[in-house]
Amino acid sequence: MRPDLKPDRRRDQHFLIDANILRKIVDFASIARDEDVLEIGGGPGNLTELLAQKAHRVYSVEVDPALASLLEGRFKGSNVTVIEGNALKVDLPKFDKVVANLPYSISSDVTFKLLKYDFKFGVLMYQREFALRMVARVGEPEYSRLSVDVQHFAAVELLMRVPPQAFAPPPPVESEVVKLTPRPAPYTVKDRGLFMGLVTAAFAGRRKRLRNALLKGAHIMGIENMKELIGRLPQDLMEKRAEEVAPEQYAELADLLYGLVRHDSSDLQG
Repeated sequence: MRPDLKPDRRRDQHFLIDANILRKIVDFASIARDEDVLEIGGGPGNLTELLAQKAHRVYSVEVDPALASLLEGRFKGSNVTVIEGNALKVDLPKFDKVVANLPYSISSDVTFKLLKYDFKFGVLMYQREFALRMVARVGEPEYSRLSVDVQHFAAVELLMRVPPQAFAPPPPVESEVVKLTPRPAPYTVKDRGLFMGLVTAAFAGRRKRLRNALLKGAHIMGIENMKELIGRLPQDLMEKRAEEVAPEQYAELADLLYGLVRHDSSDLQG
Protein backbone atom coordinates (compact mmCIF):
# COMPACT_ATOMS: atom_id res chain seq x y z
CA MET A 1 0.00 0.00 0.00
CA ARG A 2 1.32 3.44 -0.88
CA PRO A 3 2.55 5.35 2.20
CA ASP A 4 0.64 8.47 1.15
CA LEU A 5 -2.64 6.58 0.86
CA LYS A 6 -4.54 6.96 4.11
CA PRO A 7 -7.81 5.13 4.73
CA ASP A 8 -10.78 7.36 5.41
CA ARG A 9 -12.50 6.22 8.62
CA ARG A 10 -15.55 8.28 7.70
CA ARG A 11 -16.00 5.97 4.72
CA ASP A 12 -15.51 2.84 6.84
CA GLN A 13 -12.21 2.09 5.09
CA HIS A 14 -10.05 -0.70 6.47
CA PHE A 15 -7.66 -1.94 3.80
CA LEU A 16 -6.85 -5.65 3.81
CA ILE A 17 -3.03 -5.85 3.69
CA ASP A 18 -2.21 -9.40 4.84
CA ALA A 19 -0.84 -11.09 1.72
CA ASN A 20 -1.53 -14.60 2.99
CA ILE A 21 -5.19 -13.87 3.71
CA LEU A 22 -5.59 -12.10 0.37
CA ARG A 23 -4.31 -15.21 -1.41
CA LYS A 24 -6.59 -17.49 0.60
CA ILE A 25 -9.63 -15.40 -0.31
CA VAL A 26 -8.82 -15.70 -4.00
CA ASP A 27 -8.21 -19.44 -3.60
CA PHE A 28 -11.62 -19.83 -1.92
CA ALA A 29 -13.21 -18.26 -5.00
CA SER A 30 -11.77 -20.90 -7.39
CA ILE A 31 -11.89 -18.41 -10.27
CA ALA A 32 -11.77 -19.80 -13.81
CA ARG A 33 -10.14 -17.87 -16.64
CA ASP A 34 -13.48 -17.34 -18.40
CA GLU A 35 -15.28 -15.92 -15.33
CA ASP A 36 -16.13 -12.28 -14.67
CA VAL A 37 -15.70 -11.22 -11.04
CA LEU A 38 -17.33 -8.36 -9.16
CA GLU A 39 -15.44 -6.62 -6.37
CA ILE A 40 -17.14 -4.12 -4.06
CA GLY A 41 -14.83 -1.65 -2.34
CA GLY A 42 -11.67 -1.94 -4.41
CA GLY A 43 -9.67 0.25 -2.04
CA PRO A 44 -6.02 0.47 -3.07
CA GLY A 45 -6.34 -2.61 -5.29
CA ASN A 46 -4.61 -5.27 -3.17
CA LEU A 47 -7.36 -7.82 -3.76
CA THR A 48 -8.14 -6.45 -7.23
CA GLU A 49 -4.66 -7.31 -8.46
CA LEU A 50 -4.93 -10.96 -7.41
CA LEU A 51 -8.42 -11.28 -8.87
CA ALA A 52 -7.23 -9.82 -12.18
CA GLN A 53 -4.57 -12.53 -12.42
CA LYS A 54 -7.26 -15.23 -12.37
CA ALA A 55 -10.41 -13.79 -13.96
CA HIS A 56 -11.48 -12.92 -17.48
CA ARG A 57 -12.59 -9.51 -16.22
CA VAL A 58 -12.83 -7.78 -12.85
CA TYR A 59 -15.44 -5.09 -12.16
CA SER A 60 -14.29 -3.10 -9.14
CA VAL A 61 -16.85 -0.76 -7.57
CA GLU A 62 -15.33 2.05 -5.49
CA VAL A 63 -17.23 4.97 -3.96
CA ASP A 64 -14.18 7.07 -2.99
CA PRO A 65 -13.17 9.25 -5.97
CA ALA A 66 -9.52 9.31 -4.89
CA LEU A 67 -9.34 5.53 -4.68
CA ALA A 68 -11.29 5.09 -7.92
CA SER A 69 -8.74 7.35 -9.64
CA LEU A 70 -5.89 5.34 -8.11
CA LEU A 71 -7.43 2.08 -9.37
CA GLU A 72 -7.95 3.55 -12.83
CA GLY A 73 -4.29 4.46 -13.02
CA ARG A 74 -3.02 1.24 -11.50
CA PHE A 75 -5.02 -1.03 -13.82
CA LYS A 76 -5.16 1.07 -16.99
CA GLY A 77 -5.16 -1.16 -20.06
CA SER A 78 -5.79 -4.30 -18.02
CA ASN A 79 -8.80 -6.59 -17.57
CA VAL A 80 -10.03 -4.43 -14.65
CA THR A 81 -12.99 -2.09 -15.13
CA VAL A 82 -13.37 0.48 -12.34
CA ILE A 83 -16.91 1.62 -11.54
CA GLU A 84 -16.89 4.79 -9.45
CA GLY A 85 -20.01 5.03 -7.31
CA ASN A 86 -21.99 3.71 -4.38
CA ALA A 87 -22.51 -0.05 -4.74
CA LEU A 88 -26.02 0.36 -3.32
CA LYS A 89 -26.97 2.83 -6.05
CA VAL A 90 -25.12 1.84 -9.23
CA ASP A 91 -26.34 -0.79 -11.66
CA LEU A 92 -24.08 -3.78 -11.31
CA PRO A 93 -22.73 -5.50 -14.43
CA LYS A 94 -23.30 -9.17 -15.15
CA PHE A 95 -20.87 -11.26 -13.10
CA ASP A 96 -20.15 -14.90 -12.34
CA LYS A 97 -18.76 -14.49 -8.82
CA VAL A 98 -18.38 -11.70 -6.29
CA VAL A 99 -15.28 -11.43 -4.12
CA ALA A 100 -14.96 -8.50 -1.76
CA ASN A 101 -13.84 -7.01 1.52
CA LEU A 102 -17.18 -5.31 2.10
CA PRO A 103 -17.59 -2.00 3.93
CA TYR A 104 -19.18 -3.25 7.16
CA SER A 105 -21.58 -0.32 7.40
CA ILE A 106 -23.48 -1.54 4.31
CA SER A 107 -23.14 -5.30 4.92
CA SER A 108 -26.86 -6.08 5.10
CA ASP A 109 -28.03 -3.77 2.30
CA VAL A 110 -25.34 -4.80 -0.16
CA THR A 111 -25.85 -8.52 0.57
CA PHE A 112 -29.54 -8.38 -0.24
CA LYS A 113 -28.84 -6.30 -3.34
CA LEU A 114 -26.37 -8.93 -4.53
CA LEU A 115 -28.92 -11.69 -3.92
CA LYS A 116 -31.17 -10.10 -6.54
CA TYR A 117 -28.56 -10.99 -9.18
CA ASP A 118 -27.82 -14.32 -10.83
CA PHE A 119 -24.31 -15.49 -9.88
CA LYS A 120 -22.54 -18.70 -8.85
CA PHE A 121 -21.36 -17.70 -5.37
CA GLY A 122 -19.62 -14.99 -3.41
CA VAL A 123 -16.59 -14.94 -1.12
CA LEU A 124 -17.19 -11.97 1.14
CA MET A 125 -15.61 -10.41 4.21
CA TYR A 126 -17.96 -9.40 7.02
CA GLN A 127 -17.69 -8.36 10.63
CA ARG A 128 -17.54 -11.70 12.47
CA GLU A 129 -20.57 -10.95 14.64
CA PHE A 130 -22.61 -10.24 11.50
CA ALA A 131 -21.35 -13.43 9.85
CA LEU A 132 -22.33 -15.52 12.88
CA ARG A 133 -25.85 -14.14 12.63
CA MET A 134 -25.95 -15.03 8.93
CA VAL A 135 -25.29 -18.72 9.61
CA ALA A 136 -27.15 -19.10 12.92
CA ARG A 137 -29.83 -21.77 13.32
CA VAL A 138 -33.01 -21.66 15.36
CA GLY A 139 -32.30 -21.76 19.10
CA GLU A 140 -28.76 -20.42 18.81
CA PRO A 141 -27.95 -17.09 20.52
CA GLU A 142 -27.12 -15.36 17.20
CA TYR A 143 -30.32 -16.52 15.46
CA SER A 144 -32.10 -13.43 14.15
CA ARG A 145 -34.13 -11.91 11.36
CA LEU A 146 -30.90 -11.75 9.34
CA SER A 147 -30.44 -15.53 9.75
CA VAL A 148 -33.90 -16.29 8.36
CA ASP A 149 -33.78 -13.72 5.56
CA VAL A 150 -30.31 -14.58 4.23
CA GLN A 151 -30.86 -18.34 4.46
CA HIS A 152 -34.09 -17.92 2.51
CA PHE A 153 -32.06 -16.88 -0.52
CA ALA A 154 -28.69 -18.56 -0.06
CA ALA A 155 -26.55 -21.19 1.62
CA VAL A 156 -24.02 -19.57 3.96
CA GLU A 157 -20.70 -21.04 5.07
CA LEU A 158 -18.01 -19.63 7.35
CA LEU A 159 -14.60 -19.99 5.72
CA MET A 160 -12.00 -18.17 7.79
CA ARG A 161 -11.69 -15.88 10.80
CA VAL A 162 -9.59 -12.76 10.16
CA PRO A 163 -7.91 -10.78 12.97
CA PRO A 164 -7.93 -6.96 13.09
CA GLN A 165 -4.15 -6.91 12.45
CA ALA A 166 -4.76 -8.04 8.86
CA PHE A 167 -6.11 -4.56 8.06
CA ALA A 168 -4.80 -1.01 7.95
CA PRO A 169 -6.03 0.54 10.11
CA PRO A 170 -7.14 -2.42 12.27
CA PRO A 171 -10.93 -2.39 12.80
CA PRO A 172 -12.17 -2.71 16.40
CA VAL A 173 -13.72 -6.11 15.60
CA GLU A 174 -12.79 -9.52 14.24
CA SER A 175 -13.80 -10.34 10.68
CA GLU A 176 -14.94 -13.46 8.88
CA VAL A 177 -14.72 -14.64 5.28
CA VAL A 178 -18.04 -16.13 4.19
CA LYS A 179 -19.14 -18.14 1.18
CA LEU A 180 -22.58 -17.08 -0.03
CA THR A 181 -24.22 -19.40 -2.58
CA PRO A 182 -27.62 -18.37 -4.00
CA ARG A 183 -30.15 -21.21 -4.12
CA PRO A 184 -33.91 -21.71 -3.80
CA ALA A 185 -35.26 -21.73 -0.26
CA PRO A 186 -35.60 -25.23 1.26
CA TYR A 187 -39.31 -24.48 1.74
CA THR A 188 -41.97 -22.69 -0.28
CA VAL A 189 -43.99 -19.57 0.47
CA LYS A 190 -47.10 -18.33 -1.34
CA ASP A 191 -46.30 -14.65 -0.77
CA ARG A 192 -42.64 -13.76 -0.17
CA GLY A 193 -43.51 -10.20 0.88
CA LEU A 194 -45.86 -11.46 3.58
CA PHE A 195 -43.27 -14.00 4.72
CA MET A 196 -40.57 -11.33 5.03
CA GLY A 197 -42.98 -9.00 6.81
CA LEU A 198 -43.92 -11.73 9.27
CA VAL A 199 -40.26 -12.42 10.10
CA THR A 200 -39.60 -8.70 10.50
CA ALA A 201 -42.56 -8.27 12.84
CA ALA A 202 -41.61 -11.32 14.89
CA PHE A 203 -38.03 -10.22 15.51
CA ALA A 204 -39.00 -6.57 16.06
CA GLY A 205 -40.66 -7.87 19.21
CA ARG A 206 -38.27 -10.73 19.86
CA ARG A 207 -38.63 -10.51 23.64
CA LYS A 208 -42.39 -10.95 23.33
CA ARG A 209 -44.44 -14.05 22.66
CA LEU A 210 -45.13 -14.38 18.95
CA ARG A 211 -48.79 -13.57 19.54
CA ASN A 212 -47.96 -10.14 20.96
CA ALA A 213 -45.16 -9.45 18.49
CA LEU A 214 -47.46 -10.07 15.52
CA LEU A 215 -50.24 -7.97 17.01
CA LYS A 216 -47.85 -5.07 17.46
CA GLY A 217 -46.25 -5.57 14.05
CA ALA A 218 -49.42 -6.19 12.05
CA HIS A 219 -48.86 -2.96 10.10
CA ILE A 220 -45.56 -4.33 8.81
CA MET A 221 -47.48 -7.14 7.12
CA GLY A 222 -50.31 -4.86 6.02
CA ILE A 223 -52.90 -6.86 7.96
CA GLU A 224 -55.66 -4.89 9.65
CA ASN A 225 -57.57 -7.66 11.46
CA MET A 226 -54.59 -9.43 13.05
CA LYS A 227 -56.29 -9.59 16.45
CA GLU A 228 -59.01 -11.80 14.98
CA LEU A 229 -56.59 -13.87 12.86
CA ILE A 230 -54.25 -14.65 15.78
CA GLY A 231 -56.88 -16.95 17.27
CA ARG A 232 -56.93 -18.98 14.06
CA LEU A 233 -53.20 -19.65 13.99
CA PRO A 234 -51.44 -22.57 15.76
CA GLN A 235 -51.51 -21.60 19.41
CA ASP A 236 -48.37 -23.55 20.30
CA LEU A 237 -46.41 -21.33 17.92
CA MET A 238 -48.12 -18.18 19.19
CA GLU A 239 -46.66 -18.92 22.63
CA LYS A 240 -43.09 -19.09 21.33
CA ARG A 241 -40.63 -16.23 20.94
CA ALA A 242 -39.08 -15.26 17.60
CA GLU A 243 -35.76 -17.03 18.19
CA GLU A 244 -37.62 -20.30 18.92
CA VAL A 245 -39.35 -20.46 15.54
CA ALA A 246 -37.59 -22.15 12.60
CA PRO A 247 -37.63 -20.63 9.08
CA GLU A 248 -39.95 -23.35 7.74
CA GLN A 249 -42.38 -22.63 10.60
CA TYR A 250 -42.39 -18.95 9.63
CA ALA A 251 -43.16 -20.09 6.08
CA GLU A 252 -46.08 -22.19 7.31
CA LEU A 253 -47.42 -19.29 9.38
CA ALA A 254 -47.10 -16.90 6.44
CA ASP A 255 -49.01 -19.30 4.18
CA LEU A 256 -51.73 -19.73 6.81
CA LEU A 257 -52.07 -15.96 7.11
CA TYR A 258 -52.11 -15.63 3.33
CA GLY A 259 -54.97 -18.12 3.10
CA LEU A 260 -56.93 -16.51 5.95
CA VAL A 261 -56.58 -13.01 4.52
CA ARG A 262 -57.64 -14.18 1.05
CA HIS A 263 -60.57 -16.13 2.49
CA ASP A 264 -61.79 -13.19 4.56
CA SER A 265 -61.35 -10.87 1.59
CA SER A 266 -63.43 -13.13 -0.68
CA ASP A 267 -66.13 -13.37 1.99
CA LEU A 268 -66.34 -9.57 2.12
CA GLN A 269 -66.56 -9.34 -1.66
CA GLY A 270 -69.24 -12.03 -1.70
